[in-house]
Amino acid sequence: QVHLVESGGGLVQPGGSLRLSCATSGVDFSRYVMSWYRQAPGKQREMVAAISLGTSINYANTVKGRFTISTDNAKNTIDLQMNSLKPEDTAIYFCAARHERLPQPHWGPGTQVTVSS
Repeated sequence: QVHLVESGGGLVQPGGSLRLSCATSGVDFSRYVMSWYRQAPGKQREMVAAISLGTSINYANTVKGRFTISTDNAKNTIDLQMNSLKPEDTAIYFCAARHERLPQPHWGPGTQVTVSS
């Protein structure tokens, strides 16, 4: 059974940093696409960053160079380091895990990130 729980969200000033973490269970990183998505009010959910099968990494153009996704195999977590945050990064951030052979991901409940002065 796959279980995901995000943590680390909060309020931060523009230019600041936050580190999100997704605690996982039931996931083999070498067989899953692990992703961070976000959804801002009134907008569609969008992919922010992803690690595919523990190797290939992709970022949305809007966060490239500012955000870094990483895995901690010992702790079974997927982390998202977010630097140089902007007000437009304000959203609920979700962790997602999709098995390589299945079309639909499992989702965590999300964590709120607010960038405001």
